[in-house]
Amino acid sequence: MQPSRVAIIPARGGSKRIPRKNVKEFCGKPMIAWSIEAALHSDCFERVVVSTDDPDIAAVAQEFGAEVPFTRPDSLSDDHTGTIPVIQHAVQWLKDAGTPVDFACCLYATAPFVTPEALRDGWERIRQGDCDYAFSVTSFAFPIQRAIRITEQGRVAMFHPEHFNTRSQDLEEAWHDAGQFYWGTAEAWLERKGIFADGSAPVMLPRHRVQDIDTPEDWERAEWLFKAMKASADQPRGDELKCK
Repeated sequence: MQPSRVAIIPARGGSKRIPRKNVKEFCGKPMIAWSIEAALHSDCFERVVVSTDDPDIAAVAQEFGAEVPFTRPDSLSDDHTGTIPVIQHAVQWLKDAGTPVDFACCLYATAPFVTPEALRDGWERIRQGDCDYAFSVTSFAFPIQRAIRITEQGRVAMFHPEHFNTRSQDLEEAWHDAGQFYWGTAEAWLERKGIFADGSAPVMLPRHRVQDIDTPEDWERAEWLFKAMKASADQPRGDELKCK
């Protein structure tokens, strides 16, 4: 029997820096639609559920094929609530409703670069059974060991001055959360286990498929990148050109 799997998309209505960003149009569709469609096209999930406190977000989510079987409580809809309690609530709600799941994938509503293939890679990683979570990561473009900060005096200082003379190629590569998805076992979510821990496995993504969207500047950059990638994908390949 196949383990039951659900995608849970957290999407509250109170975004401050980019008002209504979860349903704001991004390259022709409401932002959340890109995540919903990636989940549906991945064929990984029996259900795609949106956790929201906002009726307008709920309506858009349902229009694009997601379920909204509950309203997220106000206590989990403020600026200080983290991801884990929101997914825990959804997993517990499904369990209490008589539809428990074995695995839940938190998929962010503002992840238009997420692909069905990456979601499938995450599923293949966590289904091996040796981890609590499998989540998207990408590498830093510059060695973090050579990062600098701006001092109170308006000068610069290295975070790790011992690496001033270390060649970049000799420094360990560093990775960061790509902010797209987190596959997790139901038990891990319900027990609120930490994600950035040794119980987690990475799903590595190329840097060009990762873009945080937290500010208007991020949004503009993301649209440029998205349109450029789509234009590139729509270009005929060399063999197609030869056939004409």
